[in-house]
Amino acid sequence: MSIRSSLLIVVVSLFFTNNGCSASYSDPSSNVNPSKSRQISWKPRAFVYEGFLTDEECDHLISLAKSELKRSAVADNLSGESKLSEVRTSSGMFIRKGKDPIVSGIEDKIAAWTFLPKENGEDIQVLRYEHGQKYDPHYDYFTDKVNIARGGHRMATVLMYLTDVEKGGETVFPSAEEPPRHRTAVKDDDLSACAQKGIAVKPRRGDALLFFSLHPNATPDQGSLHAGCPVLEGEKFSATKWIHVDSFDTIVGDHGGCADSNDQCERWAALGECTKNPEYMVGTTDLPGTCRRSCKVC
Repeated sequence: MSIRSSLLIVVVSLFFTNNGCSASYSDPSSNVNPSKSRQISWKPRAFVYEGFLTDEECDHLISLAKSELKRSAVADNLSGESKLSEVRTSSGMFIRKGKDPIVSGIEDKIAAWTFLPKENGEDIQVLRYEHGQKYDPHYDYFTDKVNIARGGHRMATVLMYLTDVEKGGETVFPSAEEPPRHRTAVKDDDLSACAQKGIAVKPRRGDALLFFSLHPNATPDQGSLHAGCPVLEGEKFSATKWIHVDSFDTIVGDHGGCADSNDQCERWAALGECTKNPEYMVGTTDLPGTCRRSCKVC
Protein backbone atom coordinates (compact mmCIF):
# COMPACT_ATOMS: atom_id res chain seq x y z
CA MET A 1 0.00 0.00 0.00
CA SER A 2 1.39 3.45 -0.92
CA ILE A 3 2.02 6.20 1.60
CA ARG A 4 -0.72 8.35 0.13
CA SER A 5 -3.15 5.43 0.31
CA SER A 6 -2.33 4.95 4.00
CA LEU A 7 -2.96 8.61 4.75
CA LEU A 8 -6.18 8.58 2.75
CA ILE A 9 -7.44 5.63 4.79
CA VAL A 10 -7.11 7.80 7.90
CA VAL A 11 -9.04 10.63 6.22
CA VAL A 12 -11.82 8.35 4.97
CA SER A 13 -12.08 6.63 8.34
CA LEU A 14 -12.47 9.96 10.11
CA PHE A 15 -15.04 11.06 7.52
CA PHE A 16 -17.22 8.07 8.25
CA THR A 17 -16.66 8.52 11.98
CA ASN A 18 -17.86 12.11 11.65
CA ASN A 19 -21.01 10.95 9.88
CA GLY A 20 -22.04 8.62 12.68
CA CYS A 21 -20.95 5.27 11.25
CA SER A 22 -20.09 2.81 13.98
CA ALA A 23 -16.84 0.91 14.22
CA SER A 24 -15.67 -2.00 16.32
CA TYR A 25 -12.29 -2.10 17.98
CA SER A 26 -10.42 -5.16 19.14
CA ASP A 27 -9.50 -3.34 22.34
CA PRO A 28 -12.69 -2.72 24.33
CA SER A 29 -10.78 -0.48 26.78
CA SER A 30 -10.52 2.18 24.06
CA ASN A 31 -14.16 3.21 24.61
CA VAL A 32 -14.34 5.33 21.47
CA ASN A 33 -17.82 6.49 20.46
CA PRO A 34 -17.77 7.73 16.82
CA SER A 35 -21.02 9.66 17.19
CA LYS A 36 -19.30 12.13 19.53
CA SER A 37 -16.85 13.28 16.84
CA ARG A 38 -17.70 16.16 14.51
CA GLN A 39 -15.84 17.84 11.69
CA ILE A 40 -15.07 21.54 12.15
CA SER A 41 -12.84 22.09 9.12
CA TRP A 42 -11.66 20.29 6.00
CA LYS A 43 -8.84 22.75 5.28
CA PRO A 44 -7.09 21.83 7.54
CA ARG A 45 -8.68 18.51 8.42
CA ALA A 46 -9.91 19.07 11.99
CA PHE A 47 -12.34 17.23 14.26
CA VAL A 48 -13.69 17.70 17.79
CA TYR A 49 -14.61 14.75 20.02
CA GLU A 50 -16.99 15.77 22.80
CA GLY A 51 -16.29 14.07 26.12
CA PHE A 52 -13.15 12.26 24.95
CA LEU A 53 -11.69 12.22 28.48
CA THR A 54 -13.51 11.41 31.70
CA ASP A 55 -13.32 13.67 34.76
CA GLU A 56 -11.03 11.11 36.38
CA GLU A 57 -8.65 11.18 33.41
CA CYS A 58 -8.59 15.00 33.35
CA ASP A 59 -7.88 15.21 37.09
CA HIS A 60 -5.20 12.52 36.84
CA LEU A 61 -3.24 14.33 34.13
CA ILE A 62 -3.44 17.61 36.04
CA SER A 63 -2.27 15.97 39.27
CA LEU A 64 0.73 14.39 37.52
CA ALA A 65 1.71 17.71 36.00
CA LYS A 66 1.16 20.34 38.70
CA SER A 67 4.40 19.89 40.64
CA GLU A 68 6.53 19.57 37.48
CA LEU A 69 5.42 22.59 35.45
CA LYS A 70 8.11 24.80 33.90
CA ARG A 71 8.04 27.70 31.43
CA SER A 72 7.17 26.40 27.96
CA ALA A 73 9.69 26.71 25.12
CA VAL A 74 9.52 26.76 21.31
CA ALA A 75 11.75 25.11 18.69
CA ASP A 76 14.10 27.40 16.81
CA ASN A 77 13.25 27.25 13.08
CA LEU A 78 16.90 26.92 12.03
CA SER A 79 18.72 25.02 14.77
CA GLY A 80 15.77 23.05 16.14
CA GLU A 81 16.89 23.84 19.69
CA SER A 82 14.36 24.74 22.38
CA LYS A 83 14.27 28.38 23.49
CA LEU A 84 12.06 30.64 25.57
CA SER A 85 9.92 33.10 23.62
CA GLU A 86 7.11 35.56 24.21
CA VAL A 87 5.32 33.74 21.40
CA ARG A 88 4.49 31.05 23.98
CA THR A 89 3.95 32.05 27.60
CA SER A 90 2.41 28.94 29.17
CA SER A 91 4.06 26.47 31.54
CA GLY A 92 4.22 22.74 30.88
CA MET A 93 5.77 19.31 31.34
CA PHE A 94 5.79 15.89 29.66
CA ILE A 95 4.27 12.65 30.91
CA ARG A 96 6.16 9.65 29.56
CA LYS A 97 4.28 7.15 27.41
CA GLY A 98 2.61 4.35 29.35
CA LYS A 99 3.48 5.92 32.72
CA ASP A 100 0.51 4.25 34.42
CA PRO A 101 -2.72 2.46 33.44
CA ILE A 102 -4.72 5.70 33.12
CA VAL A 103 -2.14 7.35 30.84
CA SER A 104 -1.85 4.15 28.79
CA GLY A 105 -5.64 3.99 28.45
CA ILE A 106 -5.76 7.57 27.15
CA GLU A 107 -3.09 6.70 24.59
CA ASP A 108 -5.14 3.66 23.53
CA LYS A 109 -8.15 5.90 22.94
CA ILE A 110 -6.08 8.35 20.90
CA ALA A 111 -4.79 5.52 18.68
CA ALA A 112 -8.33 4.17 18.21
CA TRP A 113 -9.81 7.56 17.32
CA THR A 114 -7.02 8.70 14.99
CA PHE A 115 -6.28 5.29 13.41
CA LEU A 116 -2.58 6.09 13.99
CA PRO A 117 -0.08 3.82 15.82
CA LYS A 118 0.69 4.50 19.49
CA GLU A 119 4.42 4.26 18.84
CA ASN A 120 4.23 7.25 16.48
CA GLY A 121 3.21 9.53 19.35
CA GLU A 122 5.36 11.69 21.56
CA ASP A 123 4.95 11.81 25.33
CA ILE A 124 1.82 13.71 26.40
CA GLN A 125 2.56 17.36 27.16
CA VAL A 126 0.39 18.99 29.83
CA LEU A 127 0.14 22.77 29.68
CA ARG A 128 -1.22 25.41 32.04
CA TYR A 129 -2.29 28.83 30.79
CA GLU A 130 -2.93 31.46 33.46
CA HIS A 131 -4.51 34.87 32.94
CA GLY A 132 -3.16 36.54 29.80
CA GLN A 133 -1.01 33.58 28.74
CA LYS A 134 -1.23 32.38 25.13
CA TYR A 135 0.51 30.75 22.18
CA ASP A 136 0.74 32.91 19.06
CA PRO A 137 -0.06 31.46 15.57
CA HIS A 138 2.31 28.62 14.69
CA TYR A 139 2.59 25.28 12.91
CA ASP A 140 3.14 21.94 14.61
CA TYR A 141 5.24 20.54 11.75
CA PHE A 142 8.95 21.35 11.85
CA THR A 143 11.14 23.24 9.39
CA ASP A 144 14.51 22.07 10.75
CA LYS A 145 16.44 18.82 10.28
CA VAL A 146 16.98 18.17 13.99
CA ASN A 147 13.36 17.65 15.04
CA ILE A 148 12.28 15.58 12.03
CA ALA A 149 15.16 13.16 12.63
CA ARG A 150 13.02 11.41 15.24
CA GLY A 151 9.93 9.91 13.67
CA GLY A 152 9.81 12.35 10.77
CA HIS A 153 7.32 15.22 10.56
CA ARG A 154 4.55 15.69 13.07
CA MET A 155 1.55 14.44 11.12
CA ALA A 156 -1.30 15.07 13.54
CA THR A 157 -2.08 16.71 16.88
CA VAL A 158 -4.60 15.66 19.53
CA LEU A 159 -5.28 18.52 21.93
CA MET A 160 -7.29 17.56 25.02
CA TYR A 161 -8.93 20.17 27.23
CA LEU A 162 -8.63 19.33 30.94
CA THR A 163 -10.57 22.30 32.36
CA ASP A 164 -13.36 24.65 31.39
CA VAL A 165 -12.26 28.25 30.80
CA GLU A 166 -14.62 31.08 31.72
CA LYS A 167 -13.43 33.33 28.91
CA GLY A 168 -10.71 33.11 26.26
CA GLY A 169 -8.25 30.25 25.85
CA GLU A 170 -9.78 29.07 22.55
CA THR A 171 -7.82 27.24 19.86
CA VAL A 172 -8.19 29.21 16.63
CA PHE A 173 -7.30 28.38 13.02
CA PRO A 174 -6.99 31.76 11.27
CA SER A 175 -6.48 30.25 7.78
CA ALA A 176 -9.07 27.47 8.00
CA GLU A 177 -12.07 26.95 5.74
CA GLU A 178 -15.33 25.92 7.37
CA PRO A 179 -17.30 23.22 5.49
CA PRO A 180 -20.37 24.80 3.79
CA ARG A 181 -22.78 22.39 5.47
CA HIS A 182 -21.41 23.10 8.94
CA ARG A 183 -21.91 26.13 11.15
CA THR A 184 -19.76 27.07 14.12
CA ALA A 185 -21.31 25.61 17.24
CA VAL A 186 -20.17 28.53 19.41
CA LYS A 187 -21.86 31.90 18.91
CA ASP A 188 -19.54 34.80 18.14
CA ASP A 189 -20.63 36.52 21.36
CA ASP A 190 -19.16 33.60 23.32
CA LEU A 191 -15.76 33.88 21.66
CA SER A 192 -12.92 36.23 22.48
CA ALA A 193 -11.71 38.75 19.89
CA CYS A 194 -8.73 36.47 19.19
CA ALA A 195 -10.99 33.49 18.48
CA GLN A 196 -13.17 35.44 16.06
CA LYS A 197 -10.25 35.67 13.61
CA GLY A 198 -10.91 32.15 12.30
CA ILE A 199 -12.51 28.80 13.07
CA ALA A 200 -12.25 28.37 16.83
CA VAL A 201 -12.73 25.64 19.41
CA LYS A 202 -13.73 26.69 22.91
CA PRO A 203 -11.97 24.72 25.67
CA ARG A 204 -14.45 22.43 27.41
CA ARG A 205 -13.32 19.93 30.01
CA GLY A 206 -12.99 16.45 28.51
CA ASP A 207 -13.26 17.50 24.84
CA ALA A 208 -10.47 16.77 22.37
CA LEU A 209 -9.42 18.43 19.12
CA LEU A 210 -7.71 16.42 16.36
CA PHE A 211 -6.13 18.19 13.41
CA PHE A 212 -3.64 17.22 10.72
CA SER A 213 -0.50 19.24 9.98
CA LEU A 214 0.22 17.36 6.75
CA HIS A 215 -1.81 16.90 3.58
CA PRO A 216 -2.72 13.32 2.56
CA ASN A 217 0.35 13.36 0.29
CA ALA A 218 2.53 13.99 3.38
CA THR A 219 3.41 17.61 2.51
CA PRO A 220 2.98 20.38 5.13
CA ASP A 221 -0.50 21.93 5.28
CA GLN A 222 -0.12 25.68 5.76
CA GLY A 223 -3.82 25.84 6.57
CA SER A 224 -3.00 24.12 9.87
CA LEU A 225 -1.71 27.41 11.29
CA HIS A 226 -3.25 27.73 14.75
CA ALA A 227 -2.99 29.66 18.00
CA GLY A 228 -3.90 29.37 21.66
CA CYS A 229 -5.85 32.54 22.48
CA PRO A 230 -5.06 34.42 25.72
CA VAL A 231 -6.93 33.28 28.81
CA LEU A 232 -9.10 36.22 29.89
CA GLU A 233 -10.91 34.69 32.86
CA GLY A 234 -10.07 31.51 34.76
CA GLU A 235 -7.27 29.01 34.14
CA LYS A 236 -6.69 26.57 31.30
CA PHE A 237 -5.13 23.12 31.52
CA SER A 238 -4.67 21.10 28.33
CA ALA A 239 -2.83 17.97 27.23
CA THR A 240 -1.25 17.51 23.81
CA LYS A 241 -0.26 14.35 21.95
CA TRP A 242 1.80 14.99 18.81
CA ILE A 243 1.84 12.10 16.33
CA HIS A 244 4.59 11.58 13.74
CA VAL A 245 4.63 9.86 10.35
CA ASP A 246 6.88 7.13 11.76
CA SER A 247 7.64 5.65 15.16
CA PHE A 248 8.86 8.38 17.50
CA ASP A 249 11.38 5.87 18.82
CA THR A 250 12.99 5.69 15.36
CA ILE A 251 16.07 7.88 15.05
CA VAL A 252 16.94 8.71 11.47
CA GLY A 253 20.72 8.33 11.17
CA ASP A 254 22.81 10.81 9.22
CA HIS A 255 24.63 8.35 6.89
CA GLY A 256 26.01 11.29 4.95
CA GLY A 257 22.45 12.36 4.13
CA CYS A 258 21.75 9.11 2.28
CA ALA A 259 19.44 6.80 4.19
CA ASP A 260 15.99 5.27 4.38
CA SER A 261 14.04 5.94 7.57
CA ASN A 262 11.29 3.40 6.94
CA ASP A 263 11.66 -0.32 6.27
CA GLN A 264 8.98 -0.08 3.54
CA CYS A 265 11.02 2.36 1.43
CA GLU A 266 12.34 -0.23 -1.02
CA ARG A 267 8.84 -1.54 -1.71
CA TRP A 268 7.38 1.96 -2.06
CA ALA A 269 10.15 2.91 -4.48
CA ALA A 270 9.38 -0.18 -6.58
CA LEU A 271 5.75 0.96 -6.74
CA GLY A 272 6.80 4.31 -8.20
CA GLU A 273 6.32 6.47 -5.11
CA CYS A 274 9.60 8.32 -5.72
CA THR A 275 7.97 10.13 -8.63
CA LYS A 276 4.38 10.02 -7.41
CA ASN A 277 5.17 11.43 -3.97
CA PRO A 278 8.61 13.12 -4.17
CA GLU A 279 8.03 15.50 -1.25
CA TYR A 280 7.75 12.60 1.19
CA MET A 281 10.07 10.11 -0.49
CA VAL A 282 12.92 12.39 -1.67
CA GLY A 283 12.37 15.70 0.09
CA THR A 284 14.67 18.69 -0.37
CA THR A 285 18.19 19.68 0.60
CA ASP A 286 16.91 21.36 3.74
CA LEU A 287 14.36 18.68 4.62
CA PRO A 288 15.47 15.26 3.33
CA GLY A 289 12.73 12.78 2.48
CA THR A 290 12.06 9.40 4.06
CA CYS A 291 13.43 7.14 1.30
CA ARG A 292 16.41 8.90 -0.31
CA ARG A 293 18.50 5.76 -0.59
CA SER A 294 15.76 3.68 -2.23
CA CYS A 295 14.95 6.55 -4.59
CA LYS A 296 18.65 6.59 -5.61
CA VAL A 297 19.10 10.32 -5.15
CA CYS A 298 22.26 10.01 -3.08
